[in-house]
Amino acid sequence: MTTPSSGPARATAGHSGPAESDPPTTLLLLRHGETVLTPHRRFSGSGGTDPELSATGRGQAARAAASALLAQAPVHAVVSSPLRRCRQTAQAAADLLGLDVEIADGLREADFGEWEGLTLDEIRARHPADLRAWRESAAAPTGAAESLTAVAERAALAGAVLAARHPGRRLLVVSHVTPIKALIARALAAPVAAVHAMELSPASFSALSHTGRGATMHLYNDTSHLR
Repeated sequence: MTTPSSGPARATAGHSGPAESDPPTTLLLLRHGETVLTPHRRFSGSGGTDPELSATGRGQAARAAASALLAQAPVHAVVSSPLRRCRQTAQAAADLLGLDVEIADGLREADFGEWEGLTLDEIRARHPADLRAWRESAAAPTGAAESLTAVAERAALAGAVLAARHPGRRLLVVSHVTPIKALIARALAAPVAAVHAMELSPASFSALSHTGRGATMHLYNDTSHLR
């Protein structure tokens, strides 16, 4: 069953999760499985068609749900972007774990505007100036829609809210390429534009631990469960 998130709408300023002496809150970040657009590397954001998982993606979600990473320690909550491909991926794990799926709107993919459904080559041919601006500045909007900076800010807020709401717990967080890479870049104190140099595979796991000092990366782009 899918339920909306409850609790505060925003994190307290300057609060990034548990106090330094408390056990960390672990966010297991899982990218959703493939859709029909994924193999063609078409931009698929929150302003597009909201595709569901393909047959391949459903198999990836099932393997992620059954992975040793989720079985090796308790998972206390499953949280998902509101987009369908994430909710389906999260539900596969929630069913095995006996948990509901919480929805966090801040975890949704970027709105790619006019770029929705296009490949990078198609964007380069149709919107070359916009693509150059997006590559050069994290503040530039994608397809006249949402900038990397905006996505990074709302993803960071969503992560901080989850860490504050579930101190010392282990959460499965299902999201998309841009929010996950932005969270990793933030943990590494890298600029948001670092997302352009990061590869993130469908149904891959990454992991962050939140303490009073901020977030620490423990895992990135793990696909061992898919082999």
